[in-house]
Amino acid sequence: MRNITRRKFVDNSVKGAAAIAAGAMFQSRTSARLAGSNDKVVLALIGAGGRGSSVAGGISKVPGVEFKYVCDCDRSRGGPVMAELTKQQGFAPQRVADMRQVLDDKDVNGVVIATPDHWHALAAVWACQAGKDVFVEKSPSLTIWEGRKLIEATKKYNRVVQVGLENRSGPYAFTARDYVQSGKLGKVVHVKVYNMLEGFNWQMGADAPTPEGLDWDRWLGPAPKVPYNPTRHRSWINFWEYKGGAIVDDGIHQLDLTRMVLGDPPHPKSVTCVGGNYAYHSKRPVPEMQTALYDYGDFTLTIESGNSTKYMKKFPQNVRYGTDWPNWATSACRVEIYGTKAMMYLGRHGCGWQVIGNDGHVIEQDKGYFPDKWHQPNFVECVRSRKAPNAAIEQSHMSACVIHMANVAYRVGSRQLFFDAQSEKFVDNDAANGLLKPAYRPGYVLPDEA
Repeated sequence: MRNITRRKFVDNSVKGAAAIAAGAMFQSRTSARLAGSNDKVVLALIGAGGRGSSVAGGISKVPGVEFKYVCDCDRSRGGPVMAELTKQQGFAPQRVADMRQVLDDKDVNGVVIATPDHWHALAAVWACQAGKDVFVEKSPSLTIWEGRKLIEATKKYNRVVQVGLENRSGPYAFTARDYVQSGKLGKVVHVKVYNMLEGFNWQMGADAPTPEGLDWDRWLGPAPKVPYNPTRHRSWINFWEYKGGAIVDDGIHQLDLTRMVLGDPPHPKSVTCVGGNYAYHSKRPVPEMQTALYDYGDFTLTIESGNSTKYMKKFPQNVRYGTDWPNWATSACRVEIYGTKAMMYLGRHGCGWQVIGNDGHVIEQDKGYFPDKWHQPNFVECVRSRKAPNAAIEQSHMSACVIHMANVAYRVGSRQLFFDAQSEKFVDNDAANGLLKPAYRPGYVLPDEA
């Protein structure tokens, strides 16, 4: 067994980051003053839940960064991050409920968007139009069409848009890509992406009065107008209108890391997706279990995603932040890459990778560390330098499309759908193409021309 050396580990990560950034430098008059590494970067957090608070807290530790605003339409959220930012920067951010107030402030250089997914693309496009750079959490879009609009806005307004697919900043991802590209696995013929999570018996609750301090209409934003419901509000991941289930929430991390390691292949030629509420027979709109199969022309890829396997666990802290390896068999988020010579176990969020040979022994490996420590500073660096970030919107959109394709195939009756990569539409399937673009509410419309 051979480990990647520390020097090679660092050299590969630097070379990989440089390759991603090459040829995609942006320059804008509004950001020209941020050319120096010590220039102040003024940001705002939009969406002050757990992940948004974590990202803002991490970015605030980068020298020269300050957060002027914390924006959330729910006053019950944001207290911890307000306290952390106040302690970190020596003054309190302004607390606001309407993101348009943030976007109108010319002092703000960029925004961190960590709302529910149905707001991601619209908020990010608004930010681009307002001259702000963007860190947007995954998935960058609710649908395939939305992601393309965000790419167009990024280019039109010369913005830096970093997506919260932080594995693209992890040195272990670069070394895994180098290993696969070296040919040591042989020809890759199949990939298995797992997202087999713990779950519970999900039940839809009754409508209720809107809690004090929550602007429910603003929370819904572009989504259809419906009465307040605690289940929608707190379990929005499980509704098509706001996200699209665990395959979007977690599965996109594994899928995006896989695409990077494989050299970022183009769109698959076709997708099939089956599933259902097998475990609890709940009325949950998105399925408890689903499996998608993709044809990439010269290899196949599957994604298996569900919320009912309690013995499957995400990578624990001692794996993400330490030197321990996981038990691959019960790792909920593992990836298996099958070559003609050997196979690779690949883990997100700091797990790293191991290559297994004919006798079942590890023949090469590289341990990782949770990649926020590289990903969050990368955004600030790119705001200053105008370089393309590690998880730029173009490849992030490609990864999101793969996940969205699975959900579309499931929703139109678990049929095989063929995909036209040029138009980003399905071939001869009106029902599937009808799910490419959300039906926006007046006042919250993402226009055809971003």
